[in-house]
Amino acid sequence: MISSTVVSVALPQIVGSLKGSQSQYTWVVTATLLASTASTPIWGRLADLFSKKLLLQIAIGLFVVSSLACGFAQDTGQLIAFRAVQGLGMGALQTLVQVIIAAMISPKERGRYNGYLGGVMAVATVGGPLLGGAITDVSWLGWRWCFFIAVPFTLIGMVLLARTLHLDEVRRADVRIDYAGAVLIAAGVGLLLLWVTFVDHDFGWISWQTGAMVGGSVVLLGAAVAVETRAAQPIVPLHVVKRRDPALAILAGLAVGMAMFGGAVFLGQYFQIGRGHSPTEAGLLTIPMMLGVLLSSTASGRVISKTGKVKPHILTGSVILTLGFLVLSTIDHETSLVAVSLGMFAVGIGVGMSMQNLVLVVQNTVPLSELGAASGAVTFFRSLGGTIGVSVLGAVLANRVTADIASGLAGLGVDTGGGAGSGSTLDLEGMPPAVVEIVRAAYGDGTGHIFLVSAGIAVVGVLATLFLTPVTLRDSVDLAPAAGEGEADGEDGTDGGVRAGEARETRAG
Repeated sequence: MISSTVVSVALPQIVGSLKGSQSQYTWVVTATLLASTASTPIWGRLADLFSKKLLLQIAIGLFVVSSLACGFAQDTGQLIAFRAVQGLGMGALQTLVQVIIAAMISPKERGRYNGYLGGVMAVATVGGPLLGGAITDVSWLGWRWCFFIAVPFTLIGMVLLARTLHLDEVRRADVRIDYAGAVLIAAGVGLLLLWVTFVDHDFGWISWQTGAMVGGSVVLLGAAVAVETRAAQPIVPLHVVKRRDPALAILAGLAVGMAMFGGAVFLGQYFQIGRGHSPTEAGLLTIPMMLGVLLSSTASGRVISKTGKVKPHILTGSVILTLGFLVLSTIDHETSLVAVSLGMFAVGIGVGMSMQNLVLVVQNTVPLSELGAASGAVTFFRSLGGTIGVSVLGAVLANRVTADIASGLAGLGVDTGGGAGSGSTLDLEGMPPAVVEIVRAAYGDGTGHIFLVSAGIAVVGVLATLFLTPVTLRDSVDLAPAAGEGEADGEDGTDGGVRAGEARETRAG
C-alpha cells in the first residue's frame, strides 16, 4: 500500500523526469494492476495447495527485488516492465493476507479484522502521498526513493511473519495449477487494454487494427472460458462465480474497482499539473479521501462483527461512492478545494464501507477448502475492474487533454500539426509560461470529465448490491457439513482438522 500511494503522487514528476507521455503515465499504473490481476487467482489457488506462510514470504521477496529495480529504471519502458513484476508481488499480498486471516477467523469475526486491515491500509494510504511528496520535493533524495522506501517496511514484515505467524497447514497431493487459464486471461485483457490506449489516437475506431485487437481479445477470453470450464482446478472457479451472491459481489467489486482505481489514480496528477501544487501539497490534499476510508472501514468492520449484517454497509457505501464521484465530476482547474475535498471524503467513505466487505460476501458462501480460490476470484475481478478503469479513463483523459491543448495552442497561433504540441509530454519545466497555463487548464478541466464516467460505472455497483441476499455472516470458520458428510470432510484434512481447533483459533485471533 505504501509503495502504491507513494508513487501515485510522485508519478507526474517520475514520468516527466523520464520524458514520458500521458499514455505511458497510464501504463505505469496499468502494468502493475494487470500483472497483479492475472496473478491474483494463481496465488489464491496456490494458497489452497501449499504453505500460506511460505507463499507470503516468497511474495514479499519478489516485491522487494522488483521495488529496487523500479528505483533504478532509466526510462519509462524499463519502469513499466519492472512495475509489472512488482504487480506479481502485489497480487500475492492482496490475496494471501486475506486468505490467512480467513483461515483463522470466522466470517462474522472477520468483519472486525477487516476493519483493522482497512485501518492499516488507510494509514499507509494517508502517509504514502505525504511521504512521496516529501521525498520528491527533497532534492538530495529524488523520486527514485519512492520505490526504495518500501524495502525496509517489507523486510520488517518478513521478519515478524517468520517469528509470529503459525498456521496448521494442509498439504494436498493433487496439485494442478491452471497456468493456461491465467495466461489466456492476462493476454486477452492486456490486448483489449492496449486497444483502448491507442484507439482514436494512433488508429480509428473502425480500422483493421481495431478488428485485430478486439477480435483477438474476444478469441483469447473465449478460449480462457473454455479452459476454465474443463480445468480440474481452474484459476477462476466458475461454480463459485455462477452462484447468485458471489456473482453479484464480484460484479459490484468490478464496478467499485473500476471507479475507485480509475478515478483516484489521476487525483495526484490533477493537483500537480491541473492546479500547480507541489508533490507534498498534492499528498496533503488527498488526505480527505484517505480519512474517509480510515473512518468508514474501521467503523463498519466493528458493526458488522457485532451484527453479522454486511449488505446495508455495502449498499450505503456504494451509494455514497457514486455521490462522491458526482461531486468530483463538477471540478475544473478553478474549483474550490473545499468542494474537491468533500467529494474525495465521500469517495473514501464509500470505498471503506464497500470494497473490503464485498470479499466477506463471497467468503461466507464457500467451504474452507475453497477459500483461497474464492478470495482470489473476487480480488481478481476487483483488480480487473481497476485495471480496466485506469486504462479506459486514462485514454479518455489523454484524448480530452490532447484536444484541449491543441485548441489552446491554436489560439496562441501555434501550429501543432493536429497533435498536442508541447503538451504531449508531462515535463512542464521546459515549456513557456503561456503553454504551461494551457496544459494546466486542460488537465484540470479533463479530470472532472473522467470522474463523471467513474460515477456512471459506480451506479452499476449500486444496482448489483441491491440484489444481494441480506444474510447473516456465519460464526464458524468453515461451512457446516451436510448430514452424513462429516467423515468425508475429515478424509482430505480440509475440514476436520480445522473444526477440532476452531474455537481455540478464533479465541486466539
